[in-house]
Amino acid sequence: MIKLNKFLKLIFHFINVFLILVYLYPGNLFGYIVYKDLTKQPQVTSDFFNISSNHFYAFAILSIFGVLAYQDKKKYFFLIVYLFFLSIILELFHHIIPERMFQLSDLFGNFLGVLTIYFLYNIKKKYE
Repeated sequence: MIKLNKFLKLIFHFINVFLILVYLYPGNLFGYIVYKDLTKQPQVTSDFFNISSNHFYAFAILSIFGVLAYQDKKKYFFLIVYLFFLSIILELFHHIIPERMFQLSDLFGNFLGVLTIYFLYNIKKKYE
């Protein structure tokens, strides 16, 4: 169990650093990989209710690994607060990064990704 927890923490931190790098890169790395164009963004699925699905998936995946790695009550609370602040700060950086722009739909996608995992985990813990 200890090895699994260390592995989950490693994956969480790797995804966290990767997500920060992708957010702060001027242009879209995935657009370059898929379309050979830094200005295009590939869509995993279409956006829902004016909320960015790509951002939802990114923060949901990050939140899943974070919650699995940090289930201690004190660390869990810090993790959720960290994920919310990270989503705000990274999106605000888009005001100053060339080829990027702040969008509320992206911020809502970030929040919804974190909130979804937060509520699902709390429901799971309640019925254990």
